[in-house]
Amino acid sequence: MSERPAAGRLVRQEYVYTLVVALVALLPRLYVAIAWSREPVWDGHYYHLGAERLAAGLGYSEDALVGGHVVWRPWVHYPVGYSFILSIFYRALGPGLLVAPILNALFGSGVAAVVHRLGRYFTTSGRAKLAAALVALHPGLIAYSPLVMTEVLATLLLLVAGLVVLTYREGIRGYLAAGVVLGIAALVRPESLLALPLLLLLGRRPYGRSFLHALAATALAFVVVLPWTLRNCQRLDGCALVSTNGGWNLAIGAITPTGRFHTLKASDGCPVVTGQVQQDDCWRKVGEDRIFQNPWHWLGLIPKKLEQTYNHESYAVEYLHEADPSVWTEPRRVAGREFLTFFHRLLLVAAALGAVSALHWVKPPPWDDAVQIGVGVVIMMFATFAAAREEHAFYWLPALLPLVACLPLPGRPTLGPAGRYLLGLLAATTFTHCLFFGEDRYHLVVTPVLCLFAAGALRPRRARAVPLP
Repeated sequence: MSERPAAGRLVRQEYVYTLVVALVALLPRLYVAIAWSREPVWDGHYYHLGAERLAAGLGYSEDALVGGHVVWRPWVHYPVGYSFILSIFYRALGPGLLVAPILNALFGSGVAAVVHRLGRYFTTSGRAKLAAALVALHPGLIAYSPLVMTEVLATLLLLVAGLVVLTYREGIRGYLAAGVVLGIAALVRPESLLALPLLLLLGRRPYGRSFLHALAATALAFVVVLPWTLRNCQRLDGCALVSTNGGWNLAIGAITPTGRFHTLKASDGCPVVTGQVQQDDCWRKVGEDRIFQNPWHWLGLIPKKLEQTYNHESYAVEYLHEADPSVWTEPRRVAGREFLTFFHRLLLVAAALGAVSALHWVKPPPWDDAVQIGVGVVIMMFATFAAAREEHAFYWLPALLPLVACLPLPGRPTLGPAGRYLLGLLAATTFTHCLFFGEDRYHLVVTPVLCLFAAGALRPRRARAVPLP
């Protein structure tokens, strides 16, 4: 008779922790959002501009100078989702410079809460709380709040999609909800479509029914995107699923000498274009031609791209410096970059140990423990090597984590559906930036995944808070 009340108290305590960790995450984010917010720069300028024009009833558009006259022109180079969500609040509150940062603080708080709920399907209750606390207090995620950028919202939507499927795994409704969420996520960040096939990893074995459910989710996601695609087909010089920066990014990834963003010039291959879709198609062809002309050179750029994506954490500081160089002086800028990067690299090492299980001195057989000790030693030796070398090749740790975690090594920790989905998100991020180009802001989308694996480092191989077959 006493078991049910005790279980009820535990459930209430878990929900109380979710609320507490969300509040703990919100407070520092609100502070930096208010204290550090300035006029948006770089991509943030365009997201803000798009939101202002949507709120003013001008549609997703820009003013262009044609023949000495200013004309209205539909816009689609950047994805519309983030600007559209901002525009709802701009219409109600006005396009103040604090609106987007405060929204980002709320989104970041939501990420911490969702990580706690999702973590309970991945590891033990205590480790799920640790993962949520890591997200709540992660300095890079906190510093990102004042930036008018898409990454925080995209992260929240990707995690929510996984959580709703895990919560409602007995039927199709969790998948349908995830399809709607990922459709919205695609409008915010088109790479989110890569999460649709990962929904299959959240299903039960055998995967036949889960495959049909994932297929339904995929169809629903494209239904969510479809009205925007039809708008593009009607308004532009051709059809675009979400935005017209895919070809642009492919060309940058093929041309870049550093692995990161490289400004394209007409001399790179598209001297004359008239429309946005035509321009993107032209740059896509430039990128494909460069890749096929010298595929080995393109493949040789992959380590540079991964290095730019995972090896450091500096985008937030650089953005803030660009927005207000008088406050973010050179010493403060350098110190900020070094601090964020140091914490990020520690997280990479801890997350890599999420592929290693705790030792069992009696059972299972010692051979399993020996293998796991060996994997842990290799990871720590590589981390030491990366720290000692001038190149600091920490980026191989997150890039190879999905492979190492899925290898059928004796004694490896159980991943479960949640772990497989999380690793899929990490692998999809790595694949995307091998194909295109790297910037350290792109790893922010999977930073909560790294926090979950860091909290699960050296965990008992079969320990889970929620029993999942």
